[in-house]
Amino acid sequence: MSIVADQVRKIDSQLDKIRLVPKSVQDGIFTSSQAPAHTDRIAELNSIIKALSTTASSRPLLSPWRVSTLLDQASLTESWDSQITEDQYGICEPERPKEDDATKYEIELEWLLVSKATVQTYGLVMSTLFEHTVPLNDDIWYWDEVLGSYAYTGIYTIQTSPLRLWAWTKDIFNDARGRFTRLQEGTLEVERVSASDIGNGITAQWKQFYELVRESIRQRSVFDLQKRVLSPVALCRAEARRKQAKLKQFRETASTAIGMLVDEVDFNINDDLPFDSLDTAKALESVDDEWKIMVGGAISLMDNLLCNIASLPDGVDNFVPAAIEAFQDSVHQTFVGDTHVRPAEVGERLQFILNELLPDHVKATQKYVAEYGRPSRLVRYWLPAGLFLLSSTTILRIFASRRAEIITWVHDLGSTVRDFWMNWVLEPTKKVIGTIRHDKDSEVAIMSKESLKGDRDSLERMVVDFAVDNPAAAGADGALNDAQISEIRAKVREGDLTPVLRAYEQDLKKPFVGTVRGDLIRSLLIQVQKTKVDVEVAISGIDKLLKSQELVFGLVGLTPGIIVCFAAFRYLAGTFGNRKGVRHGKRAGQTVRVLRNIDRILTLASPTDSDVLSYKDHGLLLCEVHVLRSRARNLFPGEIEREFLEDVNDLCDHHSGLVTQLKVLDRIRWAYAKWLR
Repeated sequence: MSIVADQVRKIDSQLDKIRLVPKSVQDGIFTSSQAPAHTDRIAELNSIIKALSTTASSRPLLSPWRVSTLLDQASLTESWDSQITEDQYGICEPERPKEDDATKYEIELEWLLVSKATVQTYGLVMSTLFEHTVPLNDDIWYWDEVLGSYAYTGIYTIQTSPLRLWAWTKDIFNDARGRFTRLQEGTLEVERVSASDIGNGITAQWKQFYELVRESIRQRSVFDLQKRVLSPVALCRAEARRKQAKLKQFRETASTAIGMLVDEVDFNINDDLPFDSLDTAKALESVDDEWKIMVGGAISLMDNLLCNIASLPDGVDNFVPAAIEAFQDSVHQTFVGDTHVRPAEVGERLQFILNELLPDHVKATQKYVAEYGRPSRLVRYWLPAGLFLLSSTTILRIFASRRAEIITWVHDLGSTVRDFWMNWVLEPTKKVIGTIRHDKDSEVAIMSKESLKGDRDSLERMVVDFAVDNPAAAGADGALNDAQISEIRAKVREGDLTPVLRAYEQDLKKPFVGTVRGDLIRSLLIQVQKTKVDVEVAISGIDKLLKSQELVFGLVGLTPGIIVCFAAFRYLAGTFGNRKGVRHGKRAGQTVRVLRNIDRILTLASPTDSDVLSYKDHGLLLCEVHVLRSRARNLFPGEIEREFLEDVNDLCDHHSGLVTQLKVLDRIRWAYAKWLR
């Protein structure tokens, strides 16, 4: 919900507390002899009142056309059937006829109806003011950027140069045309030609017009001599300052109007009324004047504000007293005393606001913003658009001449993307899944499973055969028995080659003899086989280590593809997709900046003697809070959002005082810092 919706619901709920007539009088209406005639009228009024209430639909505000249609449908009473009487001074005045209870009840219902319509109109006026005031910040920031650097000012000068040239040409043309007309009429004296020298032919008239154009240009050059002292960039900076000042002035005026509407329009109906008929009648009589007076005051205030804003006053200092005076005059004159203003008159004023003042205000505001706001998109982007159009033929020619290359690039790009996806994403993923499922085809291995076993058995047979052929090297006196052979086999499995090394040591003493006999070469070859087995054992250890970390290596191989795909998808999602996370961070940053603006408004505010904000400061605060609530929508969880809106409402309550509002702002900062990062 927005500030406007909350304010409208608040005032509408205050109107719902009004008791039009005592309960006993209301019961008597439907038992009287005139009940059938009045019952239909009362039912019709009640249905229209219900349609104008904020509880009629989920949207509290109706359209201006709908409100105006309901007022027309109500057919409000135009006048009384009055009688002419003389007062004590002999002056004839219309006398209000005596009314029965049913008629009084109908009139009270009509008053309640126009009051509901007033609340709807009040909401529409507030909504219109917010819609046209809040976007002014963007235009003011635009002029800040233009004035922030000479580069931006130069760009703005180039952007607006066609407009200035057109305005200068139009002024010259209008001046020359006026001179030509006066010359034909004989009311203008020119040194070069006279009225008698003007021919009737087209050629002669164009020559004369050309001379007048040259004369206008020469005179205008003399008039613009002071401006020519300044550079075009300096003139554009002065123009930007002037437009920015106008926008700030308009924003202050509209903010003051918003502050006045929120501060002054408040019914404050007392719902603690007594219930016995006599006391209730007295209480209703006092309440009757209050809410009707406030209805009239609200209408007069809206009327005056829309008129003053539409006329674009020179400053807030002249704007506020005029609106307050109109509001007080309406309260003390129009709706108090024996003037007997009828609901129909109030309805006519509401329809005038809805059908005349509000559209006129919208048109005047749009015209004002178009004159002093940032230039249109056509003005801002005509230069790059023109360059693009001028170079479009060259660009098309380049594309046409390199069509085959471009097609090849596109094809290669597609093939690269496809191969990357297949080789660096799908295949590593399949391998990781196979590793998780212990697939034999996906195991990481440096050597085959049976390689080490075969080499070890071969080494064992070599050593045993060598020991059998050389029992002395094995430490036996004769042939080796089975026990000794088994012992040798066990030592070979543990890496002990003692028989071979003993024979190798003996043969080294007589290497030639050992070589001829063959034992030295045989022992060397056995040691080579032993070295091969040792290498395979080491490789087997590495193989076991790789197998234990097989899943890690698979994930490492998959990581580059995942990182590249994640970055690509994140970029594409951020460019073309939902961008939910990016938008969340952006909204959080915007919310922090709005809180900064609120702090600045409260810090620089000039409170009144009662320590409350002025109309202007309160209006500026409400504008920023309006933006804050729109930026913070769906930024917090459900319960946190309700608490946040409660704190925001406390921040808008200027009756609590400036010090309290600053404390509330500080509470918002630390309480919701988690979601504003």
